[in-house]
Amino acid sequence: MNDLVIMKNRQAVTTSLQVAEAFGKQHKDVMDTIRRKLQSAENSAHYQSMFAEGTYRDSRGRSQSMYYMNRNGWTFIAMGFTGDKADKFKLAYIDAFDAMQDELERQASLPMTPEEKLALVMETGNRANKRLTHVEGRLTDLEKNQKLDAGEYNWLGRRISKAVRDYMGLQRLKLSTKQRSELFRDINIGVCTVAHVKTRTQIREGYFDSVSDYISDWVPSTATLAIIKQLGTEMPVAQEA
Repeated sequence: MNDLVIMKNRQAVTTSLQVAEAFGKQHKDVMDTIRRKLQSAENSAHYQSMFAEGTYRDSRGRSQSMYYMNRNGWTFIAMGFTGDKADKFKLAYIDAFDAMQDELERQASLPMTPEEKLALVMETGNRANKRLTHVEGRLTDLEKNQKLDAGEYNWLGRRISKAVRDYMGLQRLKLSTKQRSELFRDINIGVCTVAHVKTRTQIREGYFDSVSDYISDWVPSTATLAIIKQLGTEMPVAQEA
């Protein structure tokens, strides 16, 4: 996700597309929110100074509507987004607006020829993009180090249970409670090893995909199968056809 904030008509602005992408929203929902504000009879004049309609080309090359918004417009839109991840992107946007505004003010204070102004505009964009890259890198690190939320954690738990059931069904095994517990122990040890943690509750966002792939490919180790076999009378038996 690049260019959270850009310079347009000597203003620091962002777009409805960037806001939707940053906060994980549907673009049409962001557009609807802006349109409702613009159609507000009470504050329409204020909102008109915050938003400007524009267009972009979609993946099929078609012209689609979007909105540009300055810092005040972005504030009205983003204040409704809540949660830890939303707060992190709000901070990133604040840094991005500050960076662009600092450069614009510095540019305005210097007497320059048209050629110098053009060069400074290009330099401003490059500096702002570098700062944004740093901010986005910091956000990415923070997100990767976050613990899984309840929904993701429960989803992995269901995937683990299904992986054990699928293995038993594929091998046509009828296992005792102790034997099944060895299978769960095996897959959980593997999950923790892949995620570099001691317990599943410590899994971080950055390892979610790796853990999911491991569960999909999991088969019990030879040692675990040997332990199951050693359980004597409770050893696996083939189900009757």
